[in-house]
Amino acid sequence: MDSSGKPSTTQIVVLATSSALTAFFYSIYRSRATIVARLKEAKKVSLDQDLKTILSETPGRCIPYAVIEGVVRSVKETLNSQFVDNCKGVIERLTLKEEKMVWNRTTHIWNSTEKIIHQRINTVPFALGSHDDDIAATVRVIRPLDAAELDLETTYENFHPTVQSLSSVIGHFISGERPKGIHETEEMLRVGDSITGVGELVLDNNLIKLQPPKQGFCYFLTRLDYESLLRKQGNSVRLWKILAIVFGMAACSTLLYILWKQYIHRRQSKKEKSILEEFKEQQRKRLRELNIEESSISPTTCTVCLSRDRSCVFLECGHVCTCSQCYEALPEPKKCPICRASIDRVVPLYNS
Repeated sequence: MDSSGKPSTTQIVVLATSSALTAFFYSIYRSRATIVARLKEAKKVSLDQDLKTILSETPGRCIPYAVIEGVVRSVKETLNSQFVDNCKGVIERLTLKEEKMVWNRTTHIWNSTEKIIHQRINTVPFALGSHDDDIAATVRVIRPLDAAELDLETTYENFHPTVQSLSSVIGHFISGERPKGIHETEEMLRVGDSITGVGELVLDNNLIKLQPPKQGFCYFLTRLDYESLLRKQGNSVRLWKILAIVFGMAACSTLLYILWKQYIHRRQSKKEKSILEEFKEQQRKRLRELNIEESSISPTTCTVCLSRDRSCVFLECGHVCTCSQCYEALPEPKKCPICRASIDRVVPLYNS
Protein backbone atom coordinates (compact mmCIF):
# COMPACT_ATOMS: atom_id res chain seq x y z
CA MET A 1 0.00 0.00 0.00
CA ASP A 2 1.49 3.38 -1.00
CA SER A 3 1.66 6.63 1.01
CA SER A 4 -1.72 7.80 -0.33
CA GLY A 5 -3.43 4.75 1.18
CA LYS A 6 -4.26 3.13 -2.16
CA PRO A 7 -3.62 -0.64 -2.62
CA SER A 8 -0.46 -1.56 -4.51
CA THR A 9 -0.54 -3.09 -7.98
CA THR A 10 0.53 -6.45 -6.54
CA GLN A 11 -2.33 -6.45 -4.04
CA ILE A 12 -4.88 -5.58 -6.75
CA VAL A 13 -3.53 -8.32 -9.04
CA VAL A 14 -3.61 -10.92 -6.22
CA LEU A 15 -7.16 -9.92 -5.24
CA ALA A 16 -8.45 -9.93 -8.83
CA THR A 17 -6.76 -13.24 -9.71
CA SER A 18 -7.87 -15.07 -6.57
CA SER A 19 -11.44 -13.73 -6.93
CA ALA A 20 -11.62 -14.80 -10.58
CA LEU A 21 -10.24 -18.27 -9.80
CA THR A 22 -12.65 -18.61 -6.88
CA ALA A 23 -15.62 -17.82 -9.15
CA PHE A 24 -14.29 -20.21 -11.81
CA PHE A 25 -13.70 -23.11 -9.42
CA TYR A 26 -17.02 -22.52 -7.66
CA SER A 27 -18.94 -22.64 -10.94
CA ILE A 28 -17.27 -25.96 -11.80
CA TYR A 29 -17.99 -27.25 -8.29
CA ARG A 30 -21.69 -26.33 -8.54
CA SER A 31 -21.92 -27.97 -11.96
CA ARG A 32 -20.23 -31.19 -10.76
CA ALA A 33 -22.29 -31.23 -7.55
CA THR A 34 -25.48 -30.96 -9.61
CA ILE A 35 -24.33 -33.86 -11.80
CA VAL A 36 -23.63 -36.04 -8.74
CA ALA A 37 -26.97 -35.13 -7.13
CA ARG A 38 -28.86 -36.08 -10.29
CA LEU A 39 -26.77 -39.22 -10.67
CA LYS A 40 -27.79 -40.29 -7.17
CA GLU A 41 -31.46 -39.65 -8.02
CA ALA A 42 -31.30 -41.65 -11.27
CA LYS A 43 -33.57 -44.70 -11.32
CA LYS A 44 -31.67 -47.99 -11.42
CA VAL A 45 -33.22 -50.36 -13.93
CA SER A 46 -32.55 -54.08 -14.33
CA LEU A 47 -32.00 -55.42 -17.81
CA ASP A 48 -34.51 -58.28 -17.92
CA GLN A 49 -37.59 -59.47 -19.76
CA ASP A 50 -39.87 -57.14 -17.77
CA LEU A 51 -38.07 -53.96 -18.91
CA LYS A 52 -40.22 -53.50 -22.00
CA THR A 53 -43.39 -53.92 -19.95
CA ILE A 54 -42.19 -51.40 -17.38
CA LEU A 55 -41.45 -48.82 -20.07
CA SER A 56 -44.76 -49.35 -21.85
CA GLU A 57 -46.60 -48.61 -18.59
CA THR A 58 -44.48 -45.54 -17.83
CA PRO A 59 -45.88 -42.10 -18.87
CA GLY A 60 -44.33 -41.12 -22.18
CA ARG A 61 -42.91 -44.64 -22.51
CA CYS A 62 -39.61 -43.40 -21.13
CA ILE A 63 -37.59 -42.97 -17.94
CA PRO A 64 -35.95 -39.49 -18.13
CA TYR A 65 -32.81 -40.49 -16.21
CA ALA A 66 -32.02 -44.15 -15.65
CA VAL A 67 -29.03 -46.32 -14.75
CA ILE A 68 -28.63 -49.63 -16.53
CA GLU A 69 -25.78 -52.12 -16.53
CA GLY A 70 -25.14 -54.68 -19.21
CA VAL A 71 -22.74 -56.38 -21.58
CA VAL A 72 -21.72 -54.94 -24.96
CA ARG A 73 -23.28 -56.86 -27.85
CA SER A 74 -23.01 -56.09 -31.54
CA VAL A 75 -26.17 -55.44 -33.53
CA LYS A 76 -24.91 -56.49 -36.96
CA GLU A 77 -21.24 -56.27 -37.87
CA THR A 78 -18.30 -55.70 -35.52
CA LEU A 79 -15.00 -53.87 -35.79
CA ASN A 80 -11.86 -55.98 -35.98
CA SER A 81 -8.67 -54.73 -34.37
CA GLN A 82 -6.09 -53.71 -36.95
CA PHE A 83 -3.26 -55.03 -34.78
CA VAL A 84 -4.60 -57.80 -32.51
CA ASP A 85 -6.06 -61.04 -33.81
CA ASN A 86 -9.53 -62.13 -32.70
CA CYS A 87 -10.17 -58.78 -31.03
CA LYS A 88 -13.64 -57.49 -31.90
CA GLY A 89 -15.33 -54.33 -30.72
CA VAL A 90 -17.97 -51.71 -31.46
CA ILE A 91 -15.90 -48.52 -31.01
CA GLU A 92 -12.34 -48.10 -32.22
CA ARG A 93 -10.16 -45.03 -31.69
CA LEU A 94 -6.85 -44.78 -33.56
CA THR A 95 -4.48 -42.04 -32.40
CA LEU A 96 -1.12 -40.77 -33.57
CA LYS A 97 0.72 -38.48 -31.17
CA GLU A 98 3.91 -36.60 -31.86
CA GLU A 99 6.19 -36.49 -28.82
CA LYS A 100 9.03 -33.99 -28.63
CA MET A 101 11.23 -32.06 -26.22
CA VAL A 102 10.89 -28.26 -26.20
CA TRP A 103 13.50 -25.93 -24.73
CA ASN A 104 12.07 -23.58 -22.09
CA ARG A 105 13.94 -20.30 -22.36
CA THR A 106 12.79 -19.22 -18.89
CA THR A 107 13.74 -22.28 -16.83
CA HIS A 108 16.46 -23.48 -19.26
CA ILE A 109 15.09 -27.02 -19.12
CA TRP A 110 13.94 -29.39 -21.88
CA ASN A 111 10.22 -30.11 -21.35
CA SER A 112 8.42 -33.12 -22.81
CA THR A 113 5.29 -32.28 -24.85
CA GLU A 114 2.93 -34.20 -27.08
CA LYS A 115 0.48 -33.25 -29.81
CA ILE A 116 -2.22 -35.29 -31.53
CA ILE A 117 -1.45 -35.23 -35.23
CA HIS A 118 -4.17 -37.65 -36.31
CA GLN A 119 -7.16 -39.35 -34.70
CA ARG A 120 -9.90 -41.48 -36.22
CA ILE A 121 -12.90 -43.01 -34.45
CA ASN A 122 -14.87 -45.88 -35.97
CA THR A 123 -18.19 -47.02 -34.56
CA VAL A 124 -20.88 -49.58 -35.36
CA PRO A 125 -24.36 -49.89 -33.80
CA PHE A 126 -24.35 -51.85 -30.56
CA ALA A 127 -26.60 -52.72 -27.65
CA LEU A 128 -26.37 -53.66 -24.01
CA GLY A 129 -27.45 -57.16 -23.13
CA SER A 130 -27.97 -58.95 -19.86
CA HIS A 131 -25.16 -60.79 -18.12
CA ASP A 132 -27.51 -63.78 -18.20
CA ASP A 133 -27.40 -65.29 -21.71
CA ASP A 134 -30.92 -66.69 -21.23
CA ILE A 135 -32.39 -63.14 -21.20
CA ALA A 136 -32.85 -61.89 -24.74
CA ALA A 137 -33.77 -58.27 -23.90
CA THR A 138 -31.30 -55.66 -25.15
CA VAL A 139 -30.99 -51.88 -25.02
CA ARG A 140 -29.76 -50.07 -28.13
CA VAL A 141 -27.16 -47.40 -27.31
CA ILE A 142 -27.67 -44.17 -29.24
CA ARG A 143 -24.88 -41.63 -29.89
CA PRO A 144 -22.26 -43.27 -27.65
CA LEU A 145 -19.58 -40.72 -28.57
CA ASP A 146 -21.60 -37.99 -26.79
CA ALA A 147 -21.20 -39.80 -23.46
CA ALA A 148 -18.86 -38.74 -20.69
CA GLU A 149 -16.44 -41.18 -19.04
CA LEU A 150 -16.24 -43.29 -22.21
CA ASP A 151 -13.00 -45.01 -21.27
CA LEU A 152 -11.83 -47.39 -23.98
CA GLU A 153 -9.42 -50.28 -23.48
CA THR A 154 -5.99 -49.88 -25.03
CA THR A 155 -5.54 -52.88 -27.31
CA TYR A 156 -2.34 -51.80 -29.04
CA GLU A 157 0.36 -49.17 -28.63
CA ASN A 158 3.74 -48.69 -30.24
CA PHE A 159 6.36 -45.97 -30.20
CA HIS A 160 8.26 -45.13 -33.39
CA PRO A 161 11.42 -43.20 -32.41
CA THR A 162 12.68 -40.46 -34.71
CA VAL A 163 15.87 -41.33 -36.60
CA GLN A 164 18.29 -38.45 -36.09
CA SER A 165 21.47 -37.49 -37.88
CA LEU A 166 24.19 -35.17 -36.66
CA SER A 167 22.90 -32.26 -38.77
CA SER A 168 19.32 -32.75 -37.53
CA VAL A 169 20.50 -32.85 -33.89
CA ILE A 170 22.33 -29.53 -34.36
CA GLY A 171 19.26 -28.07 -36.07
CA HIS A 172 16.99 -29.21 -33.24
CA PHE A 173 19.22 -27.58 -30.61
CA ILE A 174 19.22 -24.35 -32.58
CA SER A 175 15.42 -24.38 -33.08
CA GLY A 176 14.67 -25.41 -29.48
CA GLU A 177 12.56 -28.44 -30.53
CA ARG A 178 13.84 -32.01 -30.40
CA PRO A 179 11.44 -34.68 -31.81
CA LYS A 180 11.31 -37.96 -29.88
CA GLY A 181 9.00 -39.96 -32.13
CA ILE A 182 5.43 -40.97 -32.93
CA HIS A 183 3.24 -42.75 -30.38
CA GLU A 184 0.61 -44.95 -32.05
CA THR A 185 -2.33 -46.33 -30.03
CA GLU A 186 -5.50 -48.29 -30.69
CA GLU A 187 -8.32 -48.21 -28.14
CA MET A 188 -11.53 -50.23 -28.36
CA LEU A 189 -14.81 -50.87 -26.62
CA ARG A 190 -14.80 -54.62 -27.00
CA VAL A 191 -17.70 -56.96 -27.42
CA GLY A 192 -18.43 -58.58 -24.06
CA ASP A 193 -17.24 -55.62 -21.94
CA SER A 194 -19.44 -54.73 -18.98
CA ILE A 195 -20.84 -51.24 -19.34
CA THR A 196 -22.84 -48.91 -17.08
CA GLY A 197 -25.05 -46.49 -18.98
CA VAL A 198 -26.82 -43.45 -17.51
CA GLY A 199 -29.25 -41.57 -19.70
CA GLU A 200 -32.80 -41.45 -21.02
CA LEU A 201 -34.38 -44.89 -21.45
CA VAL A 202 -37.03 -44.89 -24.19
CA LEU A 203 -39.33 -47.51 -25.72
CA ASP A 204 -39.57 -46.59 -29.40
CA ASN A 205 -41.45 -48.91 -31.79
CA ASN A 206 -40.77 -51.98 -29.66
CA LEU A 207 -37.06 -51.04 -29.46
CA ILE A 208 -35.54 -50.02 -26.12
CA LYS A 209 -33.04 -47.17 -26.51
CA LEU A 210 -30.54 -45.53 -24.19
CA GLN A 211 -29.93 -42.01 -25.45
CA PRO A 212 -28.56 -38.65 -24.24
CA PRO A 213 -30.95 -37.17 -21.65
CA LYS A 214 -32.55 -33.75 -21.77
CA GLN A 215 -30.47 -30.62 -21.23
CA GLY A 216 -29.03 -30.34 -17.74
CA PHE A 217 -28.41 -34.07 -17.30
CA CYS A 218 -25.13 -35.81 -18.09
CA TYR A 219 -24.91 -38.84 -20.38
CA PHE A 220 -22.57 -41.57 -19.10
CA LEU A 221 -21.12 -44.71 -20.66
CA THR A 222 -18.39 -46.24 -18.55
CA ARG A 223 -16.74 -49.55 -17.79
CA LEU A 224 -17.05 -48.71 -14.08
CA ASP A 225 -19.97 -50.00 -12.07
CA TYR A 226 -22.55 -47.56 -10.72
CA GLU A 227 -21.03 -47.25 -7.23
CA SER A 228 -17.52 -46.68 -8.61
CA LEU A 229 -18.88 -44.03 -11.00
CA LEU A 230 -20.54 -42.24 -8.07
CA ARG A 231 -17.31 -42.31 -6.04
CA LYS A 232 -15.27 -40.96 -8.95
CA GLN A 233 -17.69 -38.09 -9.56
CA GLY A 234 -17.86 -37.40 -5.80
CA ASN A 235 -14.06 -37.17 -5.59
CA SER A 236 -14.08 -34.69 -8.45
CA VAL A 237 -16.67 -32.56 -6.61
CA ARG A 238 -14.52 -32.53 -3.45
CA LEU A 239 -11.45 -31.46 -5.43
CA TRP A 240 -13.19 -28.45 -7.01
CA LYS A 241 -14.76 -27.56 -3.65
CA ILE A 242 -11.35 -27.53 -1.94
CA LEU A 243 -9.87 -25.37 -4.72
CA ALA A 244 -12.80 -22.92 -4.47
CA ILE A 245 -12.39 -22.70 -0.67
CA VAL A 246 -8.60 -22.22 -0.83
CA PHE A 247 -8.73 -19.43 -3.42
CA GLY A 248 -11.79 -17.93 -1.74
CA MET A 249 -9.85 -17.69 1.54
CA ALA A 250 -6.94 -16.13 -0.33
CA ALA A 251 -9.27 -13.51 -1.87
CA CYS A 252 -10.91 -12.77 1.51
CA SER A 253 -7.54 -12.53 3.27
CA THR A 254 -6.21 -10.12 0.64
CA LEU A 255 -9.35 -7.98 0.83
CA LEU A 256 -9.24 -7.87 4.65
CA TYR A 257 -5.54 -6.96 4.53
CA ILE A 258 -6.24 -4.08 2.11
CA LEU A 259 -9.17 -2.82 4.20
CA TRP A 260 -7.11 -3.05 7.41
CA LYS A 261 -4.24 -1.09 5.86
CA GLN A 262 -6.67 1.58 4.63
CA TYR A 263 -8.18 1.80 8.10
CA ILE A 264 -4.71 2.20 9.66
CA HIS A 265 -3.81 4.84 7.06
CA ARG A 266 -7.00 6.83 7.62
CA ARG A 267 -6.62 6.64 11.40
CA GLN A 268 -3.02 7.84 11.11
CA SER A 269 -4.03 10.65 8.76
CA LYS A 270 -6.79 11.72 11.15
CA LYS A 271 -4.35 11.65 14.06
CA GLU A 272 -1.78 13.71 12.16
CA LYS A 273 -4.46 16.23 11.17
CA SER A 274 -5.57 16.53 14.80
CA ILE A 275 -1.97 17.01 15.96
CA LEU A 276 -1.40 19.65 13.29
CA GLU A 277 -4.51 21.56 14.34
CA GLU A 278 -3.41 21.33 17.96
CA PHE A 279 0.05 22.60 17.02
CA LYS A 280 -1.37 25.56 15.08
CA GLU A 281 -3.62 26.43 18.02
CA GLN A 282 -0.63 26.35 20.39
CA GLN A 283 1.34 28.49 17.96
CA ARG A 284 -1.44 31.10 17.80
CA LYS A 285 -1.63 31.09 21.59
CA ARG A 286 2.13 31.65 21.78
CA LEU A 287 1.86 34.55 19.34
CA ARG A 288 -0.85 36.17 21.46
CA GLU A 289 1.33 35.81 24.58
CA LEU A 290 4.21 37.52 22.79
CA ASN A 291 1.83 40.15 21.37
CA ILE A 292 2.97 39.36 17.82
CA GLU A 293 0.76 39.52 14.76
CA GLU A 294 0.52 36.23 12.89
CA SER A 295 0.88 38.03 9.55
CA SER A 296 4.22 39.43 10.62
CA ILE A 297 5.76 35.98 11.07
CA SER A 298 7.87 34.81 8.12
CA PRO A 299 7.02 31.36 6.65
CA THR A 300 10.63 30.34 7.32
CA THR A 301 10.55 31.23 11.03
CA CYS A 302 11.12 28.46 13.56
CA THR A 303 7.78 27.23 14.85
CA VAL A 304 9.16 26.84 18.39
CA CYS A 305 11.06 30.02 19.22
CA LEU A 306 9.40 32.19 16.54
CA SER A 307 12.62 34.17 16.21
CA ARG A 308 15.24 32.23 14.27
CA ASP A 309 14.95 30.72 10.75
CA ARG A 310 14.25 27.03 10.25
CA SER A 311 17.52 25.25 9.64
CA CYS A 312 17.00 21.46 9.78
CA VAL A 313 14.99 18.73 8.07
CA PHE A 314 13.57 15.90 10.18
CA LEU A 315 13.64 12.40 8.74
CA GLU A 316 11.76 10.28 8.08
CA CYS A 317 8.69 12.59 8.27
CA GLY A 318 10.37 15.31 6.17
CA HIS A 319 9.10 18.34 8.12
CA VAL A 320 11.14 21.55 8.21
CA CYS A 321 9.85 23.36 11.27
CA THR A 322 12.61 24.30 13.76
CA CYS A 323 16.01 25.83 14.03
CA SER A 324 18.98 23.76 15.14
CA GLN A 325 18.98 25.24 18.65
CA CYS A 326 15.31 24.34 19.24
CA TYR A 327 15.96 20.86 17.87
CA GLU A 328 18.75 20.38 20.42
CA ALA A 329 16.35 21.55 23.13
CA LEU A 330 13.68 18.95 22.27
CA PRO A 331 13.27 16.29 25.01
CA GLU A 332 14.32 12.70 24.48
CA PRO A 333 13.14 10.73 22.58
CA LYS A 334 13.08 13.53 20.07
CA LYS A 335 9.86 13.84 18.07
CA CYS A 336 8.73 16.17 15.34
CA PRO A 337 6.75 19.09 16.89
CA ILE A 338 4.22 18.92 14.05
CA CYS A 339 3.41 15.23 13.50
CA ARG A 340 4.97 13.67 16.65
CA ALA A 341 6.86 11.15 14.49
CA SER A 342 10.17 9.90 15.84
CA ILE A 343 13.18 11.75 14.44
CA ASP A 344 15.62 9.17 13.07
CA ARG A 345 18.12 11.70 11.75
CA VAL A 346 18.45 15.38 10.96
CA VAL A 347 19.74 17.00 7.79
CA PRO A 348 20.97 20.62 8.05
CA LEU A 349 19.14 23.10 5.82
CA TYR A 350 21.14 25.88 4.24
CA ASN A 351 19.22 28.91 2.90
CA SER A 352 21.06 30.75 0.14
